[in-house]
Amino acid sequence: MGQPLKIQTSRVFEILKDSSSRISVMQGGSRSGKTYNIILWFVIKLLQERGKTLSIVRQSLPSIKGSVLRDFIEILLKMGIYDESNHNKTEQTYNLNGNLVEFVSVDQPHKIRGRKRTYLFMNECTEMSYEAWVQLTMRTEGKIVLDYNPSDEYHWVFDKVIPRDDADFFITTYKDNPFLPKELVAEIERLKDADENYWLVYGLGQKGNQNDTVYTHWRPVTNMPEGETVYGLDFGFNNPSAMVKVVFHDGGIYAEEMLYETKLTTNDLVERIKNLGISAYDEIFCDSAEPKTIEELVRNGFNAKPSNKDVFVGIQKIKSLPFFVLDTSANLIKELKNYKWKTDKNGKRLDEPVKFMDHAIDGLRYSVYTKLNAPQLTWGII
Repeated sequence: MGQPLKIQTSRVFEILKDSSSRISVMQGGSRSGKTYNIILWFVIKLLQERGKTLSIVRQSLPSIKGSVLRDFIEILLKMGIYDESNHNKTEQTYNLNGNLVEFVSVDQPHKIRGRKRTYLFMNECTEMSYEAWVQLTMRTEGKIVLDYNPSDEYHWVFDKVIPRDDADFFITTYKDNPFLPKELVAEIERLKDADENYWLVYGLGQKGNQNDTVYTHWRPVTNMPEGETVYGLDFGFNNPSAMVKVVFHDGGIYAEEMLYETKLTTNDLVERIKNLGISAYDEIFCDSAEPKTIEELVRNGFNAKPSNKDVFVGIQKIKSLPFFVLDTSANLIKELKNYKWKTDKNGKRLDEPVKFMDHAIDGLRYSVYTKLNAPQLTWGII
């Protein structure tokens, strides 16, 4: 007989286990374990049922692949029940114990208007429109769970969902996640001194006030134009590795999120970049603090180069140009909405951004500033 499976859960899982409301709203700070434990709760629920449909919804397909789908597969692997034959990667569905789990992006309207489901999980619901909420909920029979970081001061979830008599509402923080690495705990707690509003939102899980946003002039677009193209790459592990494609067109810059994923080794990163179809001639401007990783990319045939990391002048260069972002770039857009200047104790703005949730934005800056303005670096001065 094997050992019984021990499943590690957080407070979020226990809240859902005890909830009797049709709708559960999970507001939380960074790294509170919301998403992972919501998916875990649904998985265990479906292992006890048959013939049900769970829709896991996020704004775009790239953000699904780098977050909720990855967590779902990791949970099944840890439980020893993942079966590739049950996973339809073309349709982004999984047959779990005779139940259908489907991963749906809101940017495909026909998918949210025509489908009925038993259960619904809206991940990062503040990225979505109120119309998406209406269309999804009117086609859902049973339990609905929403989660988000409360970085938006005004949103339909606060007015249209939380006050409902069939909804319960909970706030969780990083302290509710006992499995968080100490390095990430330290990163979050540094916000106490770095920025009061960021600490309120990402540390304490409370609604914030979005003043002093760095980038305010960007606009969403539905297509990327033709033009000279470069890439920016910020390395991470516990934090995401993030790659942004930048196209220079008609005097402006157009940005598209290409990669945003945690826990990537160098070999994983190489495979991801290969799968993106980036050629040996495409310039990739990388975080110059990691020359070893850049060298590994070069040895694998990529035109990877160290970037100039001057933050303030890099920001000013981007702010001096018309700036457009592909509207499916969910993580990049979320960072842009929340990237703020530091303020001192008297509320005076400083010429330095808060160093938090800036991975795609850093990749963007590396590529734009190094390509347009900065002298090319050499390994001898890193």
